[in-house]
Amino acid sequence: MAINLQKGQRVDLTKGNPGLSKIMVGLGWDPVQKSGGGGLLGSLFGGGGGANIDCDASVIMLGENGKLKSNKDVIYFGNLKSSDGSVQHTGDNLTGAGDGDDEQVLIDLSRVPAHIHKMVFVVNIYDSVKRKQHFGMIQNAFIRVVNSGNNQELIHYNLTDNYSGSTSLIVGEIYRHGSDWKFAAVGTGTASPGLSDVVRSYS
Repeated sequence: MAINLQKGQRVDLTKGNPGLSKIMVGLGWDPVQKSGGGGLLGSLFGGGGGANIDCDASVIMLGENGKLKSNKDVIYFGNLKSSDGSVQHTGDNLTGAGDGDDEQVLIDLSRVPAHIHKMVFVVNIYDSVKRKQHFGMIQNAFIRVVNSGNNQELIHYNLTDNYSGSTSLIVGEIYRHGSDWKFAAVGTGTASPGLSDVVRSYS
């Protein structure tokens, strides 16, 4: 039975799951449905079909000081695998259509290098400024953690805040706590126009 988290909650990941090493972090979202004519959404979005909203999930691997050591420690659609092989992004989803995870990240906690203390999960909108898109146009965003060994969902966090105007979301964090790993539900929206701007805030 998955633990459903609220914003700001922290929960043990490995302590209650001895031997847990391989996990899958799934991130999902849906575009807000544009209605054809009247109604609030119709007037908000002009009723017409705009460009698809292309959200991208990324992982920023940070050292003990909360800083990024190397750009190679940013795992995203342009760098799908960490150099040590502990974190692997399964690839980009361009629309967010359909049920379930839109993007997935596979992590082997036992292989994460000792100098990495935190993994920050970020979702940002590709080309948000040019396309005039923001997370107020996205609904049903979530992050979940699954035990890859038995496919059991361990943690589920639905992002329910109003993220209108935000172009990047810091969704959650997996971090070391002594010899264990914990998960934090962050859910913070920022106005960073792209991933490089989010990354810069950690350098």
